[in-house]
Order: sequence, then C-alpha cells, then structure tokens
Amino acid sequence: MRYLFSTGLFAALSAGYSLLRGSREVPITWRSVLAWVSWGITLALAIGAVIDTRRDEKGFAVAEDSPLAHVQTKRAKKFEKAAQKAQKATKKARL
Repeated sequence: MRYLFSTGLFAALSAGYSLLRGSREVPITWRSVLAWVSWGITLALAIGAVIDTRRDEKGFAVAEDSPLAHVQTKRAKKFEKAAQKAQKATKKARL
C-alpha cells in the first residue's frame, strides 16, 4: 500500500488528471497526442521504479539499467568482502 503513495507515482497520476481535465473540450492535435504519450512514458517509469524498489527490498535482483542496480552491486561486494574476511579468520583460528 505504501508504494501507491510514492512521489513519482503520485506525480504521474496527478499530471494525468490535469491532462485529462485540460483535454476534455479541446480538439485532438499532434500536441495533445504527444502530451498523452509523454504522460504514458512517465507513468511507466514511475511504475518501474516502484517495482524495482519492491524487488530490492525482497532481495531479488533488479535490471542492470535500474537506478538501484549499483546499490545492489555495492552491497554484494561488501558482503563478499566480509565473507572473505571471516573465512581468513576461520583459517587462522584453525592453525
């Protein structure tokens, strides 16, 4: 439920509402079509960001072009380094 109130999604929906109100009594032109296409792209990006955030929180990998991909990469390197350090400590304790 908290994802429905994300900033990007809220902005896309409010922009769509404004676009709908503004285009009710105006004839369809190439500019209005372009505005609707732009709104559709904005909505798709906002939904994609919500999906990526949810996947990251659940521990699943996100796409490489996602803004969260570099965060996951850094986190994986940090865990790998900690595991190597623990492995070295275990080897020293055995000797």
